[in-house]
Amino acid sequence: MMSLRASSNLAAFLALLVVTYSHHALASSRRLAETTNDQATTTPPTGLCYDAEIMHGYKCQEYDVTTSDGYILSLQRFPEGKTGGGGSNKQPVLLQHGVLVDGMTWLLNPANQSLALILADNGYDVWIANTRGTRFSRRHVSLDSSNPDFWDWTWDALVAHDLPATIDFVFEQTGQKVHYIGHSLGTLVALTSFSEGKQVDKVKSAALLSPIAYLNHMTTALGVLAARAFVGEITTIAGFAEFNPKGEPVANFLKVLCLDPQVDCFDLITALTGKNCCLNTSTVDLFLKNEPQSTATKNLVHLAQTIRDGRLAKYDYGSADFNQEHYGDSQPPVYNLSNIPHDLPLFLSYGGQDSLSDVKDVEKLLDNLKLHDVDKINIQYIEDFAHSDFILGTTAKDIVYNQIMAFFKRH
Repeated sequence: MMSLRASSNLAAFLALLVVTYSHHALASSRRLAETTNDQATTTPPTGLCYDAEIMHGYKCQEYDVTTSDGYILSLQRFPEGKTGGGGSNKQPVLLQHGVLVDGMTWLLNPANQSLALILADNGYDVWIANTRGTRFSRRHVSLDSSNPDFWDWTWDALVAHDLPATIDFVFEQTGQKVHYIGHSLGTLVALTSFSEGKQVDKVKSAALLSPIAYLNHMTTALGVLAARAFVGEITTIAGFAEFNPKGEPVANFLKVLCLDPQVDCFDLITALTGKNCCLNTSTVDLFLKNEPQSTATKNLVHLAQTIRDGRLAKYDYGSADFNQEHYGDSQPPVYNLSNIPHDLPLFLSYGGQDSLSDVKDVEKLLDNLKLHDVDKINIQYIEDFAHSDFILGTTAKDIVYNQIMAFFKRH
């Protein structure tokens, strides 16, 4: 069990993870990457490729991708495995992380346990996305990240702008449809995007780990308390547009949450994500050294609305008039997951101990997919896995990742 002092940084990171738990890795001064100028302006040597202590000598390339609303996103590519073998016709795979972290979430474990590097070693052309607001995606064509307008977005914007820009870019670079892998919020963004018919012409299949759509049965006391606190107008919640887990306002907010007797702030990983079965101590130590990523406060409000309302809808502006102004209706539009093309190959893997992606909520999601072509959907249930095991678990390679690669080969 962690001490309160040791968990203070972790608390800042975890307390408001309404729909996800992930991590990013310890920074390092290694310089293992090469930059590429193909149809993109490469980032200066401060991107994920350059800071990652755990690259283990893998070839890594940095790209910039600009969204249709002006955000400049950092994108990394692992074109080949440790022993080389890069080619021009390798199958691309795009990995999308959750909220309050960046693409390092796929690289924190040793190379033989990290999904991105396992894929590269198995002959895939691996691409890692980093959503707006994270450390290497804090740029915009006209807005500075210190401007509140930079943070005026929710996960609706990731559906409408970030995901399309990233998938389009990978498709243009490779000339091939992509296999998509998402964890937690990365699954929500994909599901809602596919339900609106976006990007399905460029996606070969999608693997969704700890899938998030409905959150009615989320059992973590900390997450529920945080969600309740975030339902309302942003200005009355905290008065700031950027939710910075390292900032004093967030620390004060957490102190209030931790006073609740239902919340165990000495064991926040279990309290929030469920009892993870298979975390490596050294990996958790690396995690505890990481600094969290910012997101928009408005984004957390939207996630809290999803929990409160029990439905999957666009952001609720809080009044019929404001919703009418934005949507032409007094209520925000609902994402209809049954509209996901029935022939789009889907792999869903969820755990019986997950307090965020609860089994009952996943079953509701699966009910929306009941008309999916039976030969195009693969469901995996792992009784002893919780939310973090799918990314950090020492057994994830044998139990989950090998199944994903077999699924990709079939499609």
